[in-house]
Amino acid sequence: MMKILVAEASLTSPHLFSLFCKANPKSMADAIVSVFLEKLLNTLAEEGLYVTKFREQFEKLQTELQLMQCFLKDADRLKRKNDTINKVLAVLRELIYEAEDILADCQLQSRDDALFSNGCLTCISPSVLHFKHQNGKRINEIIGEITQIKQNIQSLLGGALLFQPNAINGKDQMPRWSSQVYDHTMVVGLEADTKKIKDWLFEAAREGKQEILAIGVVGMGGLGKTTIAQKVFNIEKEIDDHFDRRMWVSVSQTFTEEQIMRSMLRNLGDASVGDDANELLKKINQYLLGKRYLIVMDDVWGEDVAWWGRISQGLPKGNGSCVIITTRNERVSRKMGVKETRIHRPKFLNKDYSWLLFQKIAFAASEGQCIYPDLEDVGKEIVDKCEGLPLAIKAVGGMMLCKASYYHEWRRIADHFRDELAENDDFVMASLQLSYDELPPYLKSCFHSFSLYPEDCVITKQQVVHWWIGEGFVPLRSGRSSTDAGEDCFSGLINRCLIEVVDKTYNGTILTCKMHDMVRELVIKIAKDDAFSVTNKTNCRHSGITNNMDRKQLTANPKLRGLVSTTKSGEVNKIESSTAKKLSEFRYLRVLDVSKSIFELPIGSLLFHIGSLHHLTYLSLSNTHPLIELPASLEKLTNLQILDLSYCHNLRTLPHNLITLSKLKVLDVSNCGSLECLPKGLGRLSNLEVLLGFRPARSSHGCRIGELRNLTRLRILGLHLTHADEVEENEVNAMANLRDLENLSISCFDSHGSDLTSKLDKLYPPQQLYELSLKFYPGKMSPAWLNPIALPLLKYLSISSGNLANVNQNFWGYNNIVWKIQGLMLESLSDLELEWPMLQEAMQSLRIVNVSWCPELVSFPIDDVGFRGGVWIKG
Repeated sequence: MMKILVAEASLTSPHLFSLFCKANPKSMADAIVSVFLEKLLNTLAEEGLYVTKFREQFEKLQTELQLMQCFLKDADRLKRKNDTINKVLAVLRELIYEAEDILADCQLQSRDDALFSNGCLTCISPSVLHFKHQNGKRINEIIGEITQIKQNIQSLLGGALLFQPNAINGKDQMPRWSSQVYDHTMVVGLEADTKKIKDWLFEAAREGKQEILAIGVVGMGGLGKTTIAQKVFNIEKEIDDHFDRRMWVSVSQTFTEEQIMRSMLRNLGDASVGDDANELLKKINQYLLGKRYLIVMDDVWGEDVAWWGRISQGLPKGNGSCVIITTRNERVSRKMGVKETRIHRPKFLNKDYSWLLFQKIAFAASEGQCIYPDLEDVGKEIVDKCEGLPLAIKAVGGMMLCKASYYHEWRRIADHFRDELAENDDFVMASLQLSYDELPPYLKSCFHSFSLYPEDCVITKQQVVHWWIGEGFVPLRSGRSSTDAGEDCFSGLINRCLIEVVDKTYNGTILTCKMHDMVRELVIKIAKDDAFSVTNKTNCRHSGITNNMDRKQLTANPKLRGLVSTTKSGEVNKIESSTAKKLSEFRYLRVLDVSKSIFELPIGSLLFHIGSLHHLTYLSLSNTHPLIELPASLEKLTNLQILDLSYCHNLRTLPHNLITLSKLKVLDVSNCGSLECLPKGLGRLSNLEVLLGFRPARSSHGCRIGELRNLTRLRILGLHLTHADEVEENEVNAMANLRDLENLSISCFDSHGSDLTSKLDKLYPPQQLYELSLKFYPGKMSPAWLNPIALPLLKYLSISSGNLANVNQNFWGYNNIVWKIQGLMLESLSDLELEWPMLQEAMQSLRIVNVSWCPELVSFPIDDVGFRGGVWIKG
């Protein structure tokens, strides 16, 4: 058994012990232990055969780890001060990972024996005896090594580790705020900055200058350069009045000239896939010829800007076109043609603005006002340490939003911040490190996942939430669905300002996010230190799939648990057949996401052996090519919880054995144009929470809509209906008793025949529906059930495209029964006739209305509703 020897500590044990006792932020090691204990407790409750055989050992391991958790809460701070603790934690991390793999093997062996047991013979088969002997021996060794680590830690700290129930009873398991709390587009103290840039732009546009006007926004990271540029860029009406085209390009530290031009073309509505690199600039010129345009080159780093000289040379001149350049380096802006008179240098926020920004975030629950007199002084002390830098203020504000409003808690964090600054004179990184240290363990694991994504990458919320669920990072408490819990984790990071919102729906649901480069710098360092993701070693647990990944290094790593596509928007991965075949060899892989990838051969054949990935819980083949059919061995993935096949346009059928994947919680087959229906018997998947792209079969050979009655845990349902015979008369109540259903989307794109409308009129949703979307509705009159009596809890309604011209009389309610709708979107409804006063009377709770391409609407408080329209927000 390996011995962990204690080297002479660089700090004395009493000092270490005092540090340990002063604060209680959670470490990466605590995150790994917490995830493992969560899985262990759930597995012990299931009482599988081999888990039960090793129960005594697993419970002893559980006790040792629970004793250590009180230390692990502060381990990240201590390991930064003491290399010995750092080494001890690295060993502990590897032991936990190995214990988790053994636990997973025990679960798998228990299930296999239950399926294929042949009486007592199974118990004495050579393979089973070998399994029991090897794993039993190794668990005992792991327990011994962890006990040794615990003793060494006690020696270092100069005190015993005591059992603390709060460390493992879920005290920190659920976030204080489980949804977005404040407006992330909010800006404080930058109004004069945006006005100055805007005035420069509009002056150039009016004068029609012959050369492209270059404007520089220059300053240190986190000062708000990008925010200022975004505020100007997003003033849609004013910008559109002055410029015909606008393009936003994020220039990362590692970029190519070709990537810049392809990004410009995507802004102009051209995907440019397959275009020759030499032709890109010519296409850009053609799009912009005779137009006045605005370009933002955001976050330019390197002083070698020859690429900009070549691009700008090929752009049409005249008309007063402009480029805004944001950079930390003033020399960069000058080399890109910015004159001194057009360089803007944002200033740090003054004390009043700093406190105002902090209040709007930390006290968002009380409308941005500090209503706790005892917290004001300590709050201002924390803010003063941020020295007026918006990024730092937002980070600590988001952290305090998620803390209890008690003086002693705020005092503890203020002292922690002071200690960080004493060791790190970079107050920006100190504030970010503080925010990380104070994360609960489950959010640390979620936060680490962002280390895989490249700089300036726009990340879909769905991908990371599915990843977290697949790896077990998401804690499940009080019967909450895993998808709900995953959304809560995402909100936890958003509210702490560790990730930034990019795109939202009309009702505020976040679709995509990104990470500030300074936060990304922190998470990459942490992930590297803890072997979560490392770019130059073969012992990391997670890796991203990109076109420039080291394929040899990837396939040589036997410890991978997560392999995730991290390519940027508008780009695709090209995966060689030799690499694709290797994907099925990572024995302990939990997460496999190869979305947005092109393969040399049909994916079904390349992933023929995917069934050997027995621990796989999340598989995404979204937007891959060529995918015509799924590999037959898919049925062996009995632990699969999430299967994403969206945007697989050539996928024709799903295997019938799909219905045997009893743990499946998410099935997404949306936008699969060639898929006619789902397999018969889908109703057996009783754990499904999300089903998207469901096309009911027109005959008994596939899954009829009536099978939805059995999917009683559904929360989100996306229906695609095109023919009347997809819904029989005895199936119109298929959704009526889905009591957990919150979000329903019905699309009738490419529908046929008028009979479908009469069927839709009878297809009543459940009464507790929260959000409804109707797309391409074929009828002239809204369905009879679209009324406040049938849907009394509906909060958000979206109707887009289709033939809708009038609403049913029931839509307006009666006897003082009105809608509770807060958000409404109407889009591309050329025949719909509605009057704003009547709508306001029927929807008295309306807070936001988004309208476009609806020319027959009357008296709406939105300009140009028949064209691009806009948004009305209740004042």
